[in-house]
Amino acid sequence: MPPRQPRGRFGAHQSIAGGYAKAVERAVETGCDCLQVFTRNINQWKTTPIPPADAAAFRAAVKQAGLTLVVAHDSYLINPASADADLRAKSIAGLVEELHRADTLAIPWVVAHPGAAGDQPVAKAVDRAARGIAEALRTTAVLRAGILIETTAGQGSCLGARFEEIGAMLATIDAVPGLKRRAAVCLDTCHVFAAGYPLAPAAALDETLRQFDRVIGLRRLKLIHANDSKRELGSRVDRHEAIGRGKIGREAFKLLVTHPKLARIPFILETPKEGPDGKPDPKQDRTNLAILRRLERGT
Repeated sequence: MPPRQPRGRFGAHQSIAGGYAKAVERAVETGCDCLQVFTRNINQWKTTPIPPADAAAFRAAVKQAGLTLVVAHDSYLINPASADADLRAKSIAGLVEELHRADTLAIPWVVAHPGAAGDQPVAKAVDRAARGIAEALRTTAVLRAGILIETTAGQGSCLGARFEEIGAMLATIDAVPGLKRRAAVCLDTCHVFAAGYPLAPAAALDETLRQFDRVIGLRRLKLIHANDSKRELGSRVDRHEAIGRGKIGREAFKLLVTHPKLARIPFILETPKEGPDGKPDPKQDRTNLAILRRLERGT
């Protein structure tokens, strides 16, 4: 059977329950062009090796499906900014493990939250996070997989809510020879909106992208997490909602998916999947993907 021809740049996060290749099956069933997965249990430090046969089946399934991009997301336990020496060491080792697992699966990017400051001064925590990410990348210099630092909502003491914080991290990472090509950014629409960056009307989105470009550089933007927000602009609360059902709204997503500066950027959903019975429902992804595609077409 020839590979499926990808239709565009929209996809969704899918579960690996039942095997890594199952995530690709779910992506195809829901009409994804691209895919995000966890490669491990994200709520535990302990990992188990990926069986070679499972990795081969996943790589073959991705090729067969014709997916335009596959990314991994790291564990939520990882905090390279931590002031606790043991937690920071475990976090750096965790990033190294994530990069190895991604490389085994031929996944080019691991999306990673930059961590939380706790009681530290923000500038010190930003520097600690950057150096931790740089150490993980330096330790895995032989690998192709890199790290996408994700923008955050700034909930609690989470870093990455301001573009300046991510820009500072990249500057530190870039100063280490050979690392720049393996460090870039994932912009989460819910997160930046909750952090206070407006995404509509058009002039407001243009200004947000201008700030991103000035501080980080649009050339470093490799992925957008497409999530509406349950909470209002500047709330600093990270609560995802289905496209068009939250405070961001359809008009903003229409501006995002049709913006010329974002024309080549993949959009991956992390929107709620639960159906009326509370169980995972693939129709939720299909509905949200259909909305993004209609908005891109202007219908």
